[in-house]
Amino acid sequence: MKKPIFLFFMLIFSVVPQFVFAQVDSTTLNGSNITGTVTLNANTTYILKGFTRVKSGGVLVIYPGALILGDKSTTGTLIVERGGKIYADGTVDKPITFTSRFPAGQRNPGDWGGIIILGRSGINTATGLDSAKIEGMPAGQDTYYGGQPVVQDDSSGVMRYVKIEFPGVNLTTVAGNEINGLTMGGVGSRTVIEYVQVSYSGDDAFEFFGGTVNCKYLIALGTVDDDLDCDNGHRGKIQFALVVRDSAKYDVSDSHLFEIDNNSNNPSNYNSPRTRTIFSNITAIGPNVYGNPDFLRGAHLRRNMLASIFNTIMMAYPKGVRFDGPGVGNACNGDTIRLRNNIFAGFTTALADTAGGIGSSGFTNGTAWLQTASFSNRVYANNSDVMLSNPFGIYPLPAPPANNVNNWVPNSGSPALTGASFNDPLLAGFENTTFVGAFGQTNWTADWANFNPQQYTPTPIGVQQISEEVPGRFELSQNYPNPFNPSTGINFSLPVSGFVTLKVYDAVGKEISILVNEIYQAGIYKLSFNASNIPSGVYFYKITVNNTKSVEWTQTKKMILVK
Repeated sequence: MKKPIFLFFMLIFSVVPQFVFAQVDSTTLNGSNITGTVTLNANTTYILKGFTRVKSGGVLVIYPGALILGDKSTTGTLIVERGGKIYADGTVDKPITFTSRFPAGQRNPGDWGGIIILGRSGINTATGLDSAKIEGMPAGQDTYYGGQPVVQDDSSGVMRYVKIEFPGVNLTTVAGNEINGLTMGGVGSRTVIEYVQVSYSGDDAFEFFGGTVNCKYLIALGTVDDDLDCDNGHRGKIQFALVVRDSAKYDVSDSHLFEIDNNSNNPSNYNSPRTRTIFSNITAIGPNVYGNPDFLRGAHLRRNMLASIFNTIMMAYPKGVRFDGPGVGNACNGDTIRLRNNIFAGFTTALADTAGGIGSSGFTNGTAWLQTASFSNRVYANNSDVMLSNPFGIYPLPAPPANNVNNWVPNSGSPALTGASFNDPLLAGFENTTFVGAFGQTNWTADWANFNPQQYTPTPIGVQQISEEVPGRFELSQNYPNPFNPSTGINFSLPVSGFVTLKVYDAVGKEISILVNEIYQAGIYKLSFNASNIPSGVYFYKITVNNTKSVEWTQTKKMILVK
């Protein structure tokens, strides 16, 4: 992010507003390999076809209000490869939407692929190799994550206020091998994932394969398989997430709110780095109607993982937590795995059970362990005891646009409004709350989330364009009488933050140079460039800023270069 470095005052002679209206683009994301910078605006509906890849060095910029429709016949999938970046930075009033190409009322899980982000943060694998091919992709696809050099704080960009609806198509012929809504493989800690909703994914909603990425404000709605799935050494922090199950959506592999593994080389899966995700402030609501045996338990902890869950509400499943395998039992006994200050409610069969030879670790009673007094977990027989507003009132689906649903905010007197604790050292860096679960008195899903994507798709918005013609004189820097100094500067002022393009043209409009092509903050700048090959004459530079308010701001300024 750039910072202002030079004071400059600008006289604006004219401002000409224009409006551009929605159109359809079926070529930009048609199995493309993005190697430069590609921008998706809010005045266009984009069709995502085939495997569109943001290659190393490529940048995909998606502006607030953009609409992208995934194509099922070509298994439209967006893949951000190692070294590529996505800047999908929506706003609360103009979220970015990826959704099904089918019309309202005809959408289903698996209508398109999903979004895959791959990075170089550390992972572990069943083979012991430092890189792996991401799960769910067909043979012959180069989709690797991890590898050398390891970059723990790797950045794959920004996803903020983004909705991903009806993804999870099966890209192979193997049943149960669908891809997820948002798949993150080896994604590093400088990547920003906030305010992201995955709805009706054909596989998992969010899956983390290794890496150190942290996430806040996630929503998983109507997922077929698992909602929050961590594997292969993920070590990030996840705070504030809402999970809402649909009793009609389940997977043959069993559907869980949490499924947390290390790697699949069971039981020899102690490879490092081990999965050590830290969760806090999750509200996870099960289906409440148990008509299918594939709804088994709220959390499945297995394969020597070391994750911990704090300040969370988990409710409405037949069983609460399964502790699976002696490695998990040993870690519970050794206080490496921690489940503290949580609320468990409405588990009709058992609060916890065990599997996988866990008894050999001396850990035989998960229910008793969860109710250890010092852990401060609270257990309620009934879902209603938690006193959330209307946790199962999401079905039938609310009327469109369904963006102000308060069903999971605690009522006055709810036990969820108190009892949180952040004293555990594992919670360093988390936002402290007094409430347990994703919500206190404020509903952070309001205005941007969509709890009825079956019937509602946002309309692309027009992009306001503001043009400024600013005459002025610019003289090339010289060191007279010393030899000509080819280094010169352009002074410019940005009224808004955003993705900036600055180009120099000659008097007949021929492009001379691209000086800026990245994100800048609003401010005042001085930029140097080499003019040694530019003869004296009249030139223009043009600045374009696409900002987070969906305003495209342009400025053209006349320059006179004198040698």
